[in-house]
Formats: sequence, structure tokens, C-alpha cells
Amino acid sequence: MKALSAPAIRHAGWLSLATSTGAALLALAIALPIGYLLARKDFKGKALLDAALDIPIVLPPMVVGLCLLIFFQTTLGRVIEHGVEKGQLISVFGWFEFASPLKLPGFMVFTYTVAGVVLAQFTVAAAFAIRTMRGTFDHLPARPEDVALTLGCTPGQAFRRVALPAARRGMVAAFCISWARSLGEFGPILVFAGATRMRTEVLPTTVWLELSVGNLEAAVAVSLLMILIAVAVLVIVRITGERV
Repeated sequence: MKALSAPAIRHAGWLSLATSTGAALLALAIALPIGYLLARKDFKGKALLDAALDIPIVLPPMVVGLCLLIFFQTTLGRVIEHGVEKGQLISVFGWFEFASPLKLPGFMVFTYTVAGVVLAQFTVAAAFAIRTMRGTFDHLPARPEDVALTLGCTPGQAFRRVALPAARRGMVAAFCISWARSLGEFGPILVFAGATRMRTEVLPTTVWLELSVGNLEAAVAVSLLMILIAVAVLVIVRITGERV
């Protein structure tokens, strides 16, 4: 286990914990409203939205990363990362161009950065979190929320005061699953954020890097650490899942 004390591996470990936590929190934040919407409401396009949410799960991991990389090479992606100057020509799908009427600052650079690691993790983890929260709301009776509405609560208040407290264990399960999935993400991160040592390297890419240079001891040590974490998360999910 001396390999785990190497500076690069320690950095990868702390970065993995930080990015996985951030991605899991973002995934939970988006899973709560979408999971509730899918469980409680009927609307046009629901089946299409339900199917679209499974795309990050069924796509090969490398393809997910490639899709992110391609998106940020489009006009919209470049505007998100770098912004646009007033009067700068903007191409729309290569069909026509127009001059930007406003100066828009860039939001954040994602490609080959730590933010890209979080985005790559979030893209896949969100799908698992939404599925978990939808299952949670499906198993919760809607009657308490209906009663809250008849007593004068708005739909938003009924959601915050009735549905969310009842779904707290499902939220814990969704967070744990998202966190564990983010921690083990490899393909999208490698393609979209890279595996630069002391910068965007996380534990899964550490295993790949160590194996590529023949350092089997370090690769095995990191793998065992990730297995222990995965087992701990599964135990937590099983305990919370049985109580939902």
C-alpha cells in the first residue's frame, strides 16, 4: 500500500472525492424535480423524455465523452466556454452567420479541466439519480400532497414540505449511487477531460496510467481502494433502500 502515498496518487484521490461529491450533488439537484415530474405528472413527450434520460446509461462510456467533446467544439459550446465579442460572427450549424448584437462573457472552460471531470461524471450520474428518485416518488403515495393542496399549499410548497421529507432516504440512496458512479467513471473523463497528472487525473485514470507504465502494484492498490469504497456504498444503498 506504499503506492497510495505517492503525491500523484494522493492528488488523484482527493480530486476524485471532490469531483464525485460535486457531480453527485448536481445530479441530485436535477433528479429531484425531474424524478418528481415523471412520477406525478402526465404530459406530452413524457415517454420521449423518459427514454432520452437513459441515453447516457446505454451509450458506451467513450462515446459519452466524445459527444461532450464534439458539443464544446460547436458554436454554442465555444460561446459557453469562451464567450463572444459584440459584432463577432457566429455560425449556426455552418448554414448561415450573423453578428452577435451583444458581448457575452464565457461561463467556464470545461474541455481538459477539472470542471470537465465534474461534467463528465455528472452526465452519467444524473441518469442514475433520476431513475432512483423516480422510483422513490413512484412508491410514495400522492394523497398527503393532495391533502396539502386542499389545505392551501401551492404545488411548490407541497413538494418542499411533504414530498421531499418523505423521500429523504431515497435522496440518500440517489446521492450514494451517483457518487459511486462518478467515482468509478473512466471513459468520458479520459476522452473529455484527459488524464493529466496533478491536474485532471482521478482514481480510475490512475489505474489506467499505472498499468500503461507497468506499475502493477500501484494499479492494484488503487483498485482495491475503489472496491472497498464501492462495497461501502452498496451497503449504505441497501440499508436506505429497504427503509424507503
